[in-house]
Amino acid sequence: MSIARIIYKRTHDLGGGFVVGRVLPFHARRMVGPFTFFDHLGPLQLAPGIPKNLDVRPHPHIGLATVTYLYSGQITHRDSLGYHQEIKPGEVNWMVAGSGVTHSERLEYARANGAKMHGIQAWVALPTEQEECPPSFDHLEGADLPDWNEDGVNGRLIAGEVGGLKAATRTFSPIFYEHWEMSNGARRGVTADYSERAIYCAAGEIEVDGAILKPGQMAVLDGKNGGNVTARAPSQVMALGGEPIGKRYLMWNFV
Repeated sequence: MSIARIIYKRTHDLGGGFVVGRVLPFHARRMVGPFTFFDHLGPLQLAPGIPKNLDVRPHPHIGLATVTYLYSGQITHRDSLGYHQEIKPGEVNWMVAGSGVTHSERLEYARANGAKMHGIQAWVALPTEQEECPPSFDHLEGADLPDWNEDGVNGRLIAGEVGGLKAATRTFSPIFYEHWEMSNGARRGVTADYSERAIYCAAGEIEVDGAILKPGQMAVLDGKNGGNVTARAPSQVMALGGEPIGKRYLMWNFV
């Protein structure tokens, strides 16, 4: 069997009524490669004038990198390094917390204009020897990311290396993170270059090695076996993984 486990997202309130679907960590599967948190936001239609308690207020991180990626909507990022950045669909906010950083994520655009919010935030644990590295922040626009359009799949490489492509995001261990926008009937295989791999269905419906995944479901693959994905409807898919970096102890926003 090429699928080791299917994980379903669970509802998690980040505070103030800001609810996400949490996929990782899961009690029986804490990490996939260096990915230690995987949160699915939305899809959620927000009307103009939404209350400020839906914002994610300033909070700290250490020992990890956060990566935010949107399918729709807009988020305002501010951090203790002095960065103030709007993130839009198809762009990447990559914040390395390292020795420590504080940031907030606010829904200023939706508050002013209304918006359909839909996206993913993942946390990537840093190797032990890099946990205390200086914090940093990088924003990459869609044009900065390696992409391809092949056999009904519009793909974008968010982080790491796949098939000769390399993303500009600052990584510290072997990792890959891709967004596939798949048309109905499109097929693609997950890279077999990494020992831990997973596929997440964010929208639509896909088949992974015979198993059907609907939105909010992640298939964790068994080592380097399998990973053939077919879209059964127009779908938004995330492929992710890398090499394990050892056990991590999670406490709130710290790794």
